Amino acid sequence: MFSLRQRTLAIARSRHAERGLFWVSFAESSFFPIPPDVILGPMAASRRESWLRFAVVCTVASVLGGLAGYGIGLFLFNSVGKFIIDLFGYGGQEIELRAFYDEWGVWAVLIGGFTPVPYKLVTILSGAMHYNLPIFVLGSVVSRGLRFVLVAWLFKTYGPKVATMVEERMGLALLALVVLAVVGVLLMQYRH
Repeated sequence: MFSLRQRTLAIARSRHAERGLFWVSFAESSFFPIPPDVILGPMAASRRESWLRFAVVCTVASVLGGLAGYGIGLFLFNSVGKFIIDLFGYGGQEIELRAFYDEWGVWAVLIGGFTPVPYKLVTILSGAMHYNLPIFVLGSVVSRGLRFVLVAWLFKTYGPKVATMVEERMGLALLALVVLAVVGVLLMQYRH
């Protein structure tokens, strides 16, 4: 019997791969546990001429799914939103997550959209906190776009052999990039 991850990966080899990429990207932003990178990478490696289009499809679907997650947080937080947050192991941490938003603002969206932090948590909490919708959308476009372009480019450039590196080290590499960006911004703020 195939695991959910194996079934999701099989979408990349199907004749409906691009449509599957769209729907997995959409669903992952609000409730689905498997990130679209699992499909995006193999698609970019096998059809290198289309890598950028795949990254754009993934980004658009992810942002649209993020709006669905925002809606869950805005209108259904006490029922569906809390259930999803509990499902991913963050139940009872809503106060800490809200404090993170209060302190970091748009950085919460940028960091959550780019790193391995489950993006659905960012989308649902953004809605629950009535976070500024245009800033949420802009932060989502930037962070998800950068992430998916990077993943697609890595697979297009280095092929399937990069899959192991991406799976094992991508989260750490993305987190390091975010830390460097935050440190850079903080240094620029304190220099003035």
